[in-house]
Amino acid sequence: MKKVIHLYLHYIALNVRSLMQYKASFFLTAAGQFLVSFTAFLGMFFMFQRFPDVEGFTYSEVLLCFGIMLMEYSLAEMFARGFDLFPGMVKSGEFDRVLVRPQNEIIQVLGSKFELTRFARMIQAVIMFLYGISESGISWNISRILTVIFMLIGGTVLFTAVFIIYAAFCFFTLEGLEAINIFTDGAREFGKYPVGIYGKKFLILTTFFIPYALVQYHPLLYLLGRRTEPFFIILPLAACLFLVPALLFWRFGVRRYQSSGS
Repeated sequence: MKKVIHLYLHYIALNVRSLMQYKASFFLTAAGQFLVSFTAFLGMFFMFQRFPDVEGFTYSEVLLCFGIMLMEYSLAEMFARGFDLFPGMVKSGEFDRVLVRPQNEIIQVLGSKFELTRFARMIQAVIMFLYGISESGISWNISRILTVIFMLIGGTVLFTAVFIIYAAFCFFTLEGLEAINIFTDGAREFGKYPVGIYGKKFLILTTFFIPYALVQYHPLLYLLGRRTEPFFIILPLAACLFLVPALLFWRFGVRRYQSSGS
């Protein structure tokens, strides 16, 4: 495990050094990432100028929700970007070289791209989160701090699992299925608001099948004091279990992979 971590950190260092060779491009890309998310924030801001709340959630509470969700997505995209770009690796034949190397192919794909420019989204997410904290009147204690930490861990793992599933489809199609973007970029967008506002059926879907509600809606209710059961503190960690079927699907795809012939 120590060698794997050391190798992954080496991959990150190589990616960062590569990015810093073109500093102007790096900062312009980071600024673009900030502006993309900022437009979503503006839409929310102007909506709350007209309406005082959404299904009982105030502006500060929604910002708290959106900030956490955006942090989760940004962390996953920063560290697991290699899976998002995996179709290019398959079509170019690079994955053939990955398979003949002695290291695990997941670590190699994971380390093939470290998207440091996503830190701009993280900055925006942290600002929204801090504002939400200051205005929502939450009484902070150890249990609520742990809830936020578990939300970030669970959400990052969940989005990473979805990226792995997206990449695994390439073993059968050579192209990533755009429909999977519903569960990545789409989840980031509808995750601006507590998923419970979309109806009971959607809440069931995002609780038991693709568990975004476990890292967003249910623990948010605990943070806001609307639910008091201690179970809600560790509920976000249950979303990490979604990584198991994602890795099984990946292994299934690797066993049936045939070279693209590039």
